[in-house]
Amino acid sequence: MVHPPLEFSDCYLDSPDFRETLKCYELELERTNKFLKEVIKDGNSVITAIKGYSLAVQKFSQTLSVFQFDFIGDSLTDDEINIAQSFQEFAGLLQEVEHDRMMLVQNASDLLIKPLEKFRKEQIGVTKEKKKKFDKESEKYYSQLDKHLNLSAKKRETQLQEADELLDKERANFYESSVEYVYQIHQVQDRKKFDVVEPTRNNYESTCEELEELMKRMKRPSQIYKMHNFPMRGYLYCQEKRALGMTWVKYYCKYQKEGRVLVMVPCEQKTTTKQGPIQLTLKSCIRRKTESIDKRFCFDVETIERLVQTITFQALSEGDRKLWMEAMDGKEPIYHSPIHKQAEMELNETGFKFVRKCINYIETKGKPTQEGVYRTVGSNIQVQKLLNAFFDSANPGDVDLHSSDWDVKTVTSALKFYLRYVLSEPLTTYSLHRDLMCAAKSDNLDIRLSEIHSLTYKLPEKNREMLEMLIKHLVNVCSHSDENLMTSSNMAVIFGPTLMRAKEETVAAMLDIKFQNIVVEILIEHCKKIFSHMPEDSTAPPVPPPRINPRKRQPITISKRPARVYQALSHELYQHTESNYQPLLA
Repeated sequence: MVHPPLEFSDCYLDSPDFRETLKCYELELERTNKFLKEVIKDGNSVITAIKGYSLAVQKFSQTLSVFQFDFIGDSLTDDEINIAQSFQEFAGLLQEVEHDRMMLVQNASDLLIKPLEKFRKEQIGVTKEKKKKFDKESEKYYSQLDKHLNLSAKKRETQLQEADELLDKERANFYESSVEYVYQIHQVQDRKKFDVVEPTRNNYESTCEELEELMKRMKRPSQIYKMHNFPMRGYLYCQEKRALGMTWVKYYCKYQKEGRVLVMVPCEQKTTTKQGPIQLTLKSCIRRKTESIDKRFCFDVETIERLVQTITFQALSEGDRKLWMEAMDGKEPIYHSPIHKQAEMELNETGFKFVRKCINYIETKGKPTQEGVYRTVGSNIQVQKLLNAFFDSANPGDVDLHSSDWDVKTVTSALKFYLRYVLSEPLTTYSLHRDLMCAAKSDNLDIRLSEIHSLTYKLPEKNREMLEMLIKHLVNVCSHSDENLMTSSNMAVIFGPTLMRAKEETVAAMLDIKFQNIVVEILIEHCKKIFSHMPEDSTAPPVPPPRINPRKRQPITISKRPARVYQALSHELYQHTESNYQPLLA
């Protein structure tokens, strides 16, 4: 039976075809082992039987050799002498035949049975040990890889570096065991032909030395990344929508750069139906922003066959992602706004329509009870696509979110993107930014609320109208915090920089982000009071001067705490304390 060749380079790809080829060799080796076991067993049975037969013949020949006639008279007759000599000659002939037979049996044992037993023990036995090591290292590596790929991208950098180093170590051990296993399979296949045949041993020894030298070269770390030649091949995890939610499915992928064809072979086949390869034609490839997804090493792909859906892949490492993106002519993500017309960057009817539709979608189809709403982010490509479709100059606002296949995180991300990057200035305006910051830094909670209340009504009418609509929506979402885990403080962390971004990105502006969050949290917690009526005095109270001395004991807090009341020290108590004082005697 002819099997596909096993290359050392296949060890680093570890493709399904490589595993299937390994299985073919393993099955063939198992058949060889079973055949040799039967040959050795039957051969030993034949040798044992021949030895028993030979012993019986030798005993018979000894009996013939000592045979003598008892005679009456002085001597034997000629016939009696001839018969006795014939028995002795026949006994000698039997002895010679059995001697040659025993030599033949011994040669069969020494030259056939013992080499076969040695081959089973030293070659097939060693190959089985190498297979055990390969299976063990394979299980350890892929188990560690699964844990590694499920690590959150938001972990500390030191933790991620330690995880990367641990995975690199397991990967190196796996590659080494794989190369050694393939080398041993080559060894046992060649020794089947040459181990017993002496005339060709010299030729075999030279071939074996070359094979061993090749194995040593392939085990060097510098060879690993040389294996990734075009067409690009390897494992990728694809994010797919299933009945129970989003899941990551493992595929073995091949990418042909000339035709931009991506072939995906599923690795986890269902028992009921076998899924064939999926062939897609690539349209674009963009690296996924780290902050936009909880997984690491991700990139987004658009295909001609799935125009509406963006496919998100996860590579096995940062180096692996770079190789895939290089093969697919991948690009870095776009951080700027897709809307460029100045009219569309100001608050207008289309902008109001967009915000209303997003809020309506989230509160109806999207369900504000969904865990992590507004915290989880959508695909950058899908967000750009939604904004471009909604603000299309030909049909602005002509997008029905309910009829299209938009998911909740895409809509929430698009709403945040519009408020933060599309509008030329934040809803709270740059002109009131400093006043709002000073209000948030006030020690007195009542003054803080009063100032923010007054400053809200200094906003332009359109800004205040949209701010009111948005804050009321956030109040509704936060009312389900038991389910979605989005409290007013959590929501303020998300919308603080969105609604109150500074005009210039400076270190001071970054340090003020926590005060932006305080303003938004106050707007959410006191929404009814702030937006139900104007403040009694429409002019904002005087802004307190900047603090010269550092604050002591009273940190800035949002929640109101009752002040501690300490009893004053009375004159009588002071006199009593003084009278009880006894000076120390030297």
